[in-house]
Formats: sequence, structure tokens, C-alpha cells
Amino acid sequence: MIIEIINIVAGLILAMGILPSIPAIGESLEKVAKWLGRFQTIIGVIAIILGILYFGDLLQSIVAIVAGLILAMGILTSIPAIGKDIAKVAKWLGGFQTIIGIIAIILGIWGLLF
Repeated sequence: MIIEIINIVAGLILAMGILPSIPAIGESLEKVAKWLGRFQTIIGVIAIILGILYFGDLLQSIVAIVAGLILAMGILTSIPAIGKDIAKVAKWLGGFQTIIGIIAIILGIWGLLF
């Protein structure tokens, strides 16, 4: 259940640009996402850690790790030896940030419901 929640939270931050276009609740979701965005690095690190720990649920884990890499992009270069390479991958994934955010939200909700 925790990995689904972190996917929803990470997805909201990543998909912040399109949230206002959702009828009725879009503006409220955007406000929540902007507030959560202040903690994006911490949320990214938590998403990566939970993605690794909960690897039994493969799809949720992969989405959490990918979303976490994008959110924690700023601190990835500080990892010795492999940090620069991981940061390059995260930067490339950042080009698909909105799509990954939508997928994370949908999978998170789906995981909570089923």
C-alpha cells in the first residue's frame, strides 16, 4: 500500500503541468502538487528506496524507481562512481516526465483499488 501512495504522490509532482486541465478538481490537485514539489528530492529518494524494497510488486516498483530518479535528479551526481551516469539517465527520463507522472498516478490508484 505504501508504494502505491508514493507513486501517486510522485505522479502528482511529475504531472503538475497538466493537472489544471482536469475538470472540477484540477486546480486543487495543482495546489497540492505545488506544495509537494517543495519536497521533490526527498520524495524521489523515498520512491527509489521503496521501489527497491518492494520489488515483489514489479510494475509498481519500476514506476516508483523511474519517478524517483526524475525527482531526485539534482542529487544523483553526488553518488560516487555511478552518479553521473545515473543523472544522465534521469535527465533523459525527465523528457517524459508528464507521461511518467500520469502512469504513476494511474498505477498507484489501481494498486490501491485492487
